[in-house]
Amino acid sequence: MPNAKAFAASSPTSVLASTSIPRREPTERDVEIDILYCGVCHSDLHQVRNEWSAVPTTYPCVPGHEIVGRVTKIGSAVTKHQVGDIVGVGCLVDSDQKCPSCAANLEQFCPHAIFTYNSPDKHGTAPVTYGGYSTSIVVDEHFTLKVPANLSLAGVAPLLCAGITTYSPIRRWGDVKGKKVGVIGLGGLGHMGVKFAHAFGAHTVVLTTSASKKDDALRLGADEVILTRDANEMQKHAGSFDFILDTVSADHDINAYLNLLVTDGTLTLVGAPDKPMPVSAFGLLFGRKRLAGSLIGGLAETQEMLDFCGANQIVSDVEIIAIQQINEAYERLLKSDVKYRFSIDMASLKNG
Repeated sequence: MPNAKAFAASSPTSVLASTSIPRREPTERDVEIDILYCGVCHSDLHQVRNEWSAVPTTYPCVPGHEIVGRVTKIGSAVTKHQVGDIVGVGCLVDSDQKCPSCAANLEQFCPHAIFTYNSPDKHGTAPVTYGGYSTSIVVDEHFTLKVPANLSLAGVAPLLCAGITTYSPIRRWGDVKGKKVGVIGLGGLGHMGVKFAHAFGAHTVVLTTSASKKDDALRLGADEVILTRDANEMQKHAGSFDFILDTVSADHDINAYLNLLVTDGTLTLVGAPDKPMPVSAFGLLFGRKRLAGSLIGGLAETQEMLDFCGANQIVSDVEIIAIQQINEAYERLLKSDVKYRFSIDMASLKNG
């Protein structure tokens, strides 16, 4: 059984540090990938620090589910990829591939979905799956994606989570061309929501508490910026939005945003606040408004998103770091001190 270099946390309070982890030999349907870049997601930090009671962390924990790399070996039955191909791996590495969700290309809702890290490893290579903060990974070919050749690989990595998380709900809502679409928050998720809404032809509006984000919002493709602390501004836009994407994970009053929707308008949550949020029934009843949620996307939709990004020259805005900077990056992430995602150059692990 081959080993790979990795960075892992050994407890909720430990820093991530260099280690060695086992990787299986590819089975007939597997693809072995030399990891080139791995994005840093806020959920990596939550998982490392065991902050999600619903998904307790098994240690050692090797995070990372925004993976871009080069195929180095394929199994005998693999038809989707060749050695040398550039591929991506997102939040999922397996599912039962036979349940109704999988049949509907919604593998993210499979009751037996296996996530890229901290899920039971059905192959028995390790107690749980280990993620992309490592030199290599072995994945079933169905869960690997083709990366457009014209895109910056460092910027592609966060598309595998932040990208599909924001693309999927906008795409599923319907044709937003000419519609008024709001994006709440301008962080790692929000900046991708702005790029997609703009590329789909929507009148894109960023809703933010920070006046300092206005110039960046416009640069990313927003047509307008609303400061949500300004009650007059909020009232001026009441009942005017067709769709709103809420990317904020901090506590906030969603009723103020429901008030912005037109009749039959939709507000979709992709951020995940720790505490339940009170919702006014009247805010939904009057106007027949919808409050929804969305979780990443299935494999087919994720490939569609990557192809759309290739056709429209869309990547995440990233700050490239070495793996040795990951603990500092986590602290900066807590302060929202990044525009807009960290992307780890994994050569730093191979050569470090």
